[in-house]
Amino acid sequence: MFENLNHPLIAMPLPSFDVVIVGAGVAGSAMAHALATIPRLNLFRVALIERSFSQPDRIVGELLQPAGVEALQQLSMSSALDGTGAVPCAGYSIIQGGDHIQVAYPEGTEGRSFHHGRFVMGLRRVAMQNKNVTPIEANVTNLIEDPVTGRVVGVSITSKSSNEESKMDVFGDLVIVADGCFSNFRNTVLEKAAIQPKIFSYTIAAVLKDATPPLPGHGTLVLPRGLPAIAMYQLTDTETRMLIDIKEPLPEDIPDYIFNRLVPELPLSLQKPVIEAFKTDRIRKMPNRFLPAVKQGTKSSKTGIILLGDSWNMRHPITGVGMSVALRDVVYLRKAFCNFESFENWEDVSSAVRKWHWDRKFHASTLNILSAGLYGILSRDDGTYKSLRKGTVKFFMNDPTGLQIKRFLEFISGWNSSPIALVGYFSSIAASTGLLTLTHPEQILERVGPDGKALVGPATLMEYPGFVVEVVLMAWTMLSVLLPVLWSEARPW
Repeated sequence: MFENLNHPLIAMPLPSFDVVIVGAGVAGSAMAHALATIPRLNLFRVALIERSFSQPDRIVGELLQPAGVEALQQLSMSSALDGTGAVPCAGYSIIQGGDHIQVAYPEGTEGRSFHHGRFVMGLRRVAMQNKNVTPIEANVTNLIEDPVTGRVVGVSITSKSSNEESKMDVFGDLVIVADGCFSNFRNTVLEKAAIQPKIFSYTIAAVLKDATPPLPGHGTLVLPRGLPAIAMYQLTDTETRMLIDIKEPLPEDIPDYIFNRLVPELPLSLQKPVIEAFKTDRIRKMPNRFLPAVKQGTKSSKTGIILLGDSWNMRHPITGVGMSVALRDVVYLRKAFCNFESFENWEDVSSAVRKWHWDRKFHASTLNILSAGLYGILSRDDGTYKSLRKGTVKFFMNDPTGLQIKRFLEFISGWNSSPIALVGYFSSIAASTGLLTLTHPEQILERVGPDGKALVGPATLMEYPGFVVEVVLMAWTMLSVLLPVLWSEARPW
């Protein structure tokens, strides 16, 4: 399964480790390599525990933004992309009706899209080329706590070999839990500070075969009439991932929803591949969750252990920034630990973890706010949300200099990490939409007369009070979208 490794998947008997990492996904594997390569006289001994080291099969985590590509370079893990068939991604294509907008990443940068499982296997391969990383294929069943201090000192694991189940304990000076969005230990680690993830919606996914993207080498965001946004990106030269956002309550007949409600709203070039994909493949569903980052290393959480990745911080996948946040977190955490000789002194470790929380804050918060704000605007196509969605597209289209498109890509690609600038950007979208509503209402509003028929032609003076009310409602809607996530990111705990 892992060629050219200098050690088996489990070493017997197990020694005590400097760090025990639970979960060998994107965050866990990158963290194992990051810690194992810190230059020291005696390299850190890292245990990397995963339920199964076979290739995972997921429908998200397949688009790596330029900031994530840069983080791989900083961690010396760029070779993890080798052999994955990763496709370069130069930017985005946004489609709404007859409007088609191309937005490109900042010059000299690009993202990558790929099968998630292949990328994870690449990360594991790089991590386990380090002789001081010990992979352990087992289920983590419990945390081991010191009976006197309550500090977490290791984990209990269960593994199977030749149909025989064996149990043992793995000890480490520091335990890092990176077991993903369905974390088994989140509440235990954070204790009273734990926050329950909020489910935004669900993603229905399929792989389109031999589909021609509207703009090859770019991610695609389609805004179908009356429906939430749809995201697409190439996995290989012949495969395109399609992610359909569906809010609760879910349709009773999802295939009927896709074939009769969704497909007619898609570009003609995509309709046949979508029908074929959902007729031949099983329909896969994934909850889209939001989980703000809680400060760790405080008296509110357990000692000797921290959370990393989706087990601790999640955002809606519409912007595809999740892996970039996780990999940047690893970069910052490695820097926080780079001068440590050991992790025995929790006071020193917790101080570094608290500093790490603020070091990562601007980058992570900007991307979290971007995801929540963009999803809030694009997730609905009714009422005031419909006006904001139209206004967002017009905001990009009516940009002769391309400055606003450039600013958007700077945020989503991770090069602009200013939450204040991002809030100002969303305010510009709302202001532009409001101005357009008052000056060219036909571009934003569906005007209806007393008889219920659509109005055409210039607006009458009698309509303008209604336009003013609509502008006020749009401002309120934008605030209602942004304020909850702004509060969750700005609070000091």
